[in-house]
Amino acid sequence: MLGVNNLNLKRLAAFFPTLKVTARGNEMTVIGEGALIQRFEEKFNLIVQHYHKYNLVSENDIANLLSDEGEKMIGKIHDAEIIVHGNGGLKVRARTINQKTLVQAVDKNDMVFAVGPAGTGKTYTAVALAVRALKAKEVKRIVLTRPAVEAGENLGFLPGDLKEKLDPYMMPLYDALRDMIPPEKLADMIEFGIIEIAPLAFMRGRTLDKAFVILDEAQNTTSMQMKMFLTRMGMTAKFVITGDMSQIDLPHKQKSGLAYALDVLKGVEGIGVVRLNQNDVIRHELVKRIIEAFDVAERKEKEDNK
Repeated sequence: MLGVNNLNLKRLAAFFPTLKVTARGNEMTVIGEGALIQRFEEKFNLIVQHYHKYNLVSENDIANLLSDEGEKMIGKIHDAEIIVHGNGGLKVRARTINQKTLVQAVDKNDMVFAVGPAGTGKTYTAVALAVRALKAKEVKRIVLTRPAVEAGENLGFLPGDLKEKLDPYMMPLYDALRDMIPPEKLADMIEFGIIEIAPLAFMRGRTLDKAFVILDEAQNTTSMQMKMFLTRMGMTAKFVITGDMSQIDLPHKQKSGLAYALDVLKGVEGIGVVRLNQNDVIRHELVKRIIEAFDVAERKEKEDNK
């Protein structure tokens, strides 16, 4: 829990610079003003609770737990139920307040937009909710789709049949599914159409009924593609649309269908919108810093262009 070379303890101690904190084996010594020691103990216990729950403590977790909202955060997150049991005893649950808000929004609404930067668990949480719905027989199939837009690269000709050409675009969806469904069972589900992974263009003309449908990387849809997709919704379907407005790969000056939909559908009853942020990043601790650095650079560039 203290991290390699007590790194997590050093991070915690940095928030209390006037205290002297040392650890040997299973014992910790804290020297300083009584009121500060008491506050240190309260915050340390929050981190212990978090570790018992997830068997992991990141720099981002420590920063969140040491904030003024730390106590509220620990209560809200730890009340989160397991979404689905994955492979190897993996328990998939909401790990941040906004991820829990996403779970609640999907339970409450038939259509939910989840918008936020990379690493905030948008797609992963959505896939977990889809697997949960399938296991509970709330839906008969899962449909996962995303626009086949290259991320700033021209991949050119790809060999193989249609599936082999499209699989690289769908890899993040496969990655999430492999955590939650045994490989042999997943292969059978894909073969028999219980789980369908297809590019957005394949949705045209269809009615998606009794299905949990996820549109991933929705920032790379055009306005017409977004309208086409949203109107595929059948009578007993759940739609989750995920995207990151900072990673649009559309041609220059072409408006994102996600931005258009969020604007047009604002206030429409039955549609939920969840906005995740840097505090929800659960990848490597550097990801949060990278996102912040890019945000600062982009704001400066916009100001310079005014």
